[in-house]
Amino acid sequence: MDVESSNSVVERKVSLLASELKGSEIIKLAGDIRELMATGAQIYNYTIGDFDPQIFPIPEYLESAIQKAYREKQTNYPPSNGIEFLRMTLADFIAKNQGLTYSKDEFLVAGGGRPLIYAAYQALLDPDEDAIYPLPSWNNNHYTMLTGGRQMPVETSALQNFMPTAADLEPHLENAGIIALCSPLNPTGTVLKAEELHKICDLVVAENNRRRGVRKPLYLIYDQIYWQLCFGHTEHVNPVSLNPDMRPYTIFIDGISKAYAATGVRVGWAFGPREVIDKMKSILGHVGAWAPKPEQVAVAEFMANSPAMENYMSTFKSEIHKRLTAFYNGFQKLAKEGLPVEAISPEAAIYLAVKVDLRGKRTSDGTTIADVPATTRYMLKEAGLAMVPFSAFGASSDNPWYRLSVGTVHTQDIPVVIEKLRVAINQLN
Repeated sequence: MDVESSNSVVERKVSLLASELKGSEIIKLAGDIRELMATGAQIYNYTIGDFDPQIFPIPEYLESAIQKAYREKQTNYPPSNGIEFLRMTLADFIAKNQGLTYSKDEFLVAGGGRPLIYAAYQALLDPDEDAIYPLPSWNNNHYTMLTGGRQMPVETSALQNFMPTAADLEPHLENAGIIALCSPLNPTGTVLKAEELHKICDLVVAENNRRRGVRKPLYLIYDQIYWQLCFGHTEHVNPVSLNPDMRPYTIFIDGISKAYAATGVRVGWAFGPREVIDKMKSILGHVGAWAPKPEQVAVAEFMANSPAMENYMSTFKSEIHKRLTAFYNGFQKLAKEGLPVEAISPEAAIYLAVKVDLRGKRTSDGTTIADVPATTRYMLKEAGLAMVPFSAFGASSDNPWYRLSVGTVHTQDIPVVIEKLRVAINQLN
């Protein structure tokens, strides 16, 4: 070992993986927001994919069921794959609402969607294999690094609503272990259309036919945690319904966090081929990433009560869609005034994809806004508007699109924010 290598080892305090792992870009932006708020500035913080419980509380029925489960002392270890009643309820729920037939033993319950995605990566991706995922998308780069696989990102564009096409993915299949897709998509709130997803499924099935008897299959991790929040005529589609031959190769990720504003309740589930689900169960059993038993008991009771679910969803979805539409209309109005903004019509989830491109414009003191980070800072300082640039989701650093999250939005603030943004942009040269 040479002197330089020896010194670098001595100076490193943690493992190589830990030293190379990047922190959340959104959390970094949150630091800038806190600094401004500490000065008394009014900041409209639409960065976090979460809900203000004062605006969007969890369903009353679910809250009561959680409290009841604690009173009944349901506080010991749950089974490592989730309590049986919950897995049975989930199987019934997806059969009724998605037409997918899976047994309770093909479900795995965990503390939210994140550990399930991590377990799927660990169970399916070898270090010499590629993980294919679109950009922008949430956290796939970090999961790939934690697994030791190779990143194979595929950048998308606004022309395709930031959704990947089969043509985008096809050149990268040969060395891939997984394709990771999310629909509806975080950060864009757009969905994969049936025609394109069908083409992607055909590619996966064809690739696995070539691999049969030679190497392990190519799997699809399909994150559908926002699927219940589709608006208007938007249709959520899934791989197995479109192509039943995808069943052995598809791992679904789902949960209550987004559809029921229950991000802190931490109950998620995966379902798919049992041999994969069992391996994921073993991985999470060693990690101990179970959902708390009282919450599992309560979620099972809630999801078995269709009227309670439907009653909550009717109002919840309407309020989310109202906010997304109001922001979309506001950005459309600014665009018609000739300002350098765009927005994609909201399809699903709690996000609006908006473009604010201020590069090349000058502030009143003659400073040129040179790049996207400078645009982000300018909007934060001059308009009090905080959004997450798509670069935080892996897109190129010069991508001028942003995620606007409406889970903390008061409706009366929307015209105020649009006007502040108008004034801030119009004072540029």
